[in-house]
Amino acid sequence: MVVTALAGGCARQATEVKPTVALRPVVFQSDWFPQAEHGGFYQALVKGYYREAGLDVEILPGGPGTAIKLSVAKGMADFGMYRSDDVIVSASRGLPLVIVAAVLQHDPEALLVHAASPVKTLADLEGRSVIAPPSMSWIPYVKQKYRVKFDLRPLTYGLAAFLGDSTAIQQCMLTSEPYFAEQHGAKVRAIPLSDSGYDPYHTLICRRALIRTNPELVKAFVAASIRGWRDYLEGDPAEAHALILRRNHQMTAGQLEFSRQALIAHALVTGDAAQGEHIGRISLKRIQQQIDVLTEFKILEVPVTAASVASRAFLPTAAR
Repeated sequence: MVVTALAGGCARQATEVKPTVALRPVVFQSDWFPQAEHGGFYQALVKGYYREAGLDVEILPGGPGTAIKLSVAKGMADFGMYRSDDVIVSASRGLPLVIVAAVLQHDPEALLVHAASPVKTLADLEGRSVIAPPSMSWIPYVKQKYRVKFDLRPLTYGLAAFLGDSTAIQQCMLTSEPYFAEQHGAKVRAIPLSDSGYDPYHTLICRRALIRTNPELVKAFVAASIRGWRDYLEGDPAEAHALILRRNHQMTAGQLEFSRQALIAHALVTGDAAQGEHIGRISLKRIQQQIDVLTEFKILEVPVTAASVASRAFLPTAAR
């Protein structure tokens, strides 16, 4: 009887299931439909990096009209992806948003021109028409810096107007529109808007209340996302690409690989180590420079400081 009792006790111990730790739900609002520019987040998702950090992450797709800033400010999303210059302006207008990491070290936006176009630099825009959203902060900056005047035509998020006009100039992403234009047989060039010296980050933002109430969650999400980006660029992106393709039926494997290679070739995520840049790293000095430019060109109406709109405290030590 004693032996039986001991055996039964051992059996119960062997089959006892340890309680699992509940994962913290997190909502991340991306800035567009699933694409390579979100690759690091999807890599962290499919590789389990978020789960290892104790997070159950949902990635929401963006698109035209997605209210990223309001979604984050009101708590409908915990994190969002947004340009640093737009975050600065929004914060100056009272939205409780804080930059906690860089997604892209350099702005991938550019001007797309046909290969034979006489437009070689941004200074060549004098007297021309540019297809671009009129609200973009680079427009007054470029006009004043180069003392040029150019007209604006509405951007419809397609290439039909550009492809049908050999003189057309259109705002684009280095990671996207050149691929589509070449697929349609057009020979094109892209002039990076960062050539002007106006080079905002594309950033990870959250609301101030989340920083106050759950700083460890912010650190965990930032660290796992940076880990995902490193693996996406240096490792095998196949699983992340498969998930992106399932969630965005307009995406193709060819476009994904083109975009990923563009991220690598232009060091958009990693930046230049010689300049002190790193995946996720943000420089408060560079943020302040953006604030100074926005103030000088009267884009920023209410003064703010770099420390009030961005924090490095949630970055892993290697990224600070």
